[in-house]
Amino acid sequence: MALKSMTAFGRGEAELEDAGVTVEIRSVNHRFRDVVMRLPKALQPLEEALRSQIAARIGRGRVEVSVQMETRGDQPDVSVELNVPLAQAYFSVYRELQERFGADPVVKAEVVCQNRDVVMIRPVERDVELLGPVVRDALERALDTVDRMRQEEGRALEKDFRSRLELIADYLTRVEERSPQVVEEVRKRLQERVAALTDGLDLDESRLAQEVALFAGRSDITEEIVRGRSHLSQFHTYLEADEPVGRRLDFLIQELNREVNTIASKATDAIISSVAVEIKAEIEKLREQVQNVE
Repeated sequence: MALKSMTAFGRGEAELEDAGVTVEIRSVNHRFRDVVMRLPKALQPLEEALRSQIAARIGRGRVEVSVQMETRGDQPDVSVELNVPLAQAYFSVYRELQERFGADPVVKAEVVCQNRDVVMIRPVERDVELLGPVVRDALERALDTVDRMRQEEGRALEKDFRSRLELIADYLTRVEERSPQVVEEVRKRLQERVAALTDGLDLDESRLAQEVALFAGRSDITEEIVRGRSHLSQFHTYLEADEPVGRRLDFLIQELNREVNTIASKATDAIISSVAVEIKAEIEKLREQVQNVE
């Protein structure tokens, strides 16, 4: 399975002889899978089955699903019914008004119909057993479209990731190559300072070597570089995984950022500090992009 983005849109349609179903899906970033469904009342018994169908195809993201049903041919989508008991009650009231107060005895039907709930409009009941396969077919087509878009954006993300990972690896190499030079430069500076202070007297080479060794120990970043490269390698491995890896990549970025922070804190060299800043800038770009990975 290729790397997938969480942002996509899909639409699917399917039909019966007398009805058509349209499903639209919009997915965006989310830490977990969050499915929001809007179904016609007649299709609500299918909700759990549709959620399971979505879960089988989408591992993470906020997924908004809209299902619409349209009746074909001459059959209406709704039924119009008269609430006979309520209409009778209104007529009784009008007659009582006429008897008590001499009101106009002529009561038109349209006047009664304007009263609330006298005329009831209800969706036409549909056979869910017949509609179920049609709805699932339309949903599957919409999911296919979403999946293609998520994969297409995922390929673009992967290309960007690999480019930035390569750049970070090059930066780590520069830091690694620079580190021994820093120790040597410190040794020379110490030697020059001691020589200046002792006014040409013989130097205590063992003492100087001890100070240089202490500095080298405090500023050693070998472990951080090794771990940083390990994180980069693991990142590449996850890009090839056959499952959603967004949260794992996010964790790796946190760990990589921790190593670079340690390198920056140990560095007493302007060049290493500058490179560390560049690495952190690339890590931040990775972090932003990873938020959209399933």
